[in-house]
Amino acid sequence: MIKADQCPACGDKARTRRFADGTFTLWICKGCNLGYCDPLPDRARLEEAYTDAYAGATEGYFSKVDRKLARSRGRVRHMARYLNPTIPKNAARFLDVGCNGGFMVQAAVERGFAAHGLDPDPVSIAYAKAHYPKGHFTHSFLEDFQARAGLQSDERFDAIYCSEVIEHAPDPNAFAAALASLAAPGAVLYLTTPDLGHLMVPKNLAKWDAYCPPDHCLYFSRTSLGALLSRHGFTPMAFRLAIKPGIKILARRISHL
Repeated sequence: MIKADQCPACGDKARTRRFADGTFTLWICKGCNLGYCDPLPDRARLEEAYTDAYAGATEGYFSKVDRKLARSRGRVRHMARYLNPTIPKNAARFLDVGCNGGFMVQAAVERGFAAHGLDPDPVSIAYAKAHYPKGHFTHSFLEDFQARAGLQSDERFDAIYCSEVIEHAPDPNAFAAALASLAAPGAVLYLTTPDLGHLMVPKNLAKWDAYCPPDHCLYFSRTSLGALLSRHGFTPMAFRLAIKPGIKILARRISHL
């Protein structure tokens, strides 16, 4: 674990305590409004958390495959509306960061995308490869994939989906920078994460199912997430309605890289 004495996003040391449970303290940065846990997980803790995270693909998302595919198809349709109009639909490249069992990748393939999925959980990747062979899947953390990829400008992705992942990343700048590096100019990003600023979040965070440090180590509001993405070359376009405490943001990679 890593001691966090300043905001991992903006570096500001000014902060207020939001919650403490005896093991972890959740601080709110006064500079950018990010919530972050102290201590933060190190690489060993992340790798441990992502080793067979869904009990042999029998729990969580894997128990609701039909529902997951239906929702994935709807989200891919929505993202397709924001594609750079200069990209032919049959030439668009799609990336799912944290692809789990490959459901969004399959939905993107059905839509005509060349679709790729990343996930640090080897069991999830094995499931995806076995069930959705038309997609491309890589067992990797985002930052590692980006460091190895060395993509040319015409190989970057035109649509990137990242759902319930960024809250696990102890270095939000490295994570957002990797997203930006993999995004083609004008690419659309659809990102979701728990919303610490939502009216439905209980004052006692122990009663909130999204509060689970150190697995969830960053807690965003619309303000802090928008600021992070803007700092790394994305223009927030719209926040989708979320009845439950979650952020759903659409953003575009600025064209002048």
